[in-house]
Amino acid sequence: MFNPTLWRLCLSRSCLLLSCLLLSTSATAHQQHNNYTVGAGDKIAIDVYGETDLSFNVMIDSSGSVDYPYLGEIVVVGLTPSEIKQKIYSGLKGSYLISPKVMVSIAIFRQFYIKGEVKRPGGYPFRPGLTVDKAIALAGGFTERAAKQSIMLSNNSDLNQTHKVTPDDHVAPDDILNIEESFF
Repeated sequence: MFNPTLWRLCLSRSCLLLSCLLLSTSATAHQQHNNYTVGAGDKIAIDVYGETDLSFNVMIDSSGSVDYPYLGEIVVVGLTPSEIKQKIYSGLKGSYLISPKVMVSIAIFRQFYIKGEVKRPGGYPFRPGLTVDKAIALAGGFTERAAKQSIMLSNNSDLNQTHKVTPDDHVAPDDILNIEESFF
């Protein structure tokens, strides 16, 4: 027989479990975004409140620096958006603005790459919280010949370092995923 009280209790526990799962996933993606270091190929947005001539988007090239008005060349590669914000804030404060309101964010992330036995191999924009499983989905999924248990990962910075990953492992910018072909 249907018990409405028991049904509400089960439903509320399911909602609580789902909420906790969503919060933990969101927190991981947020933490990953806060620790993200800028590299060549990223596009950053620099906004200074009330100062349109100091606010713009810029693609980071291989030099790793940005030519910023009044401050000149600022090296940004290897820094987090928060560290870039602090550099710009410190440079503008006092000499140009009394208390600048600076915001730096990633407008476009650099790519990760996926090759081998996926339907659409190629480069895709990175997003915080990206896992191997989600990367494979972006590439259209596995082909019929894919060795689903044999996924290898390397990074553009060191192509000699390759290791096996699972679907739940995280992908970083400049990572290269290789989905190998199965023998059967």
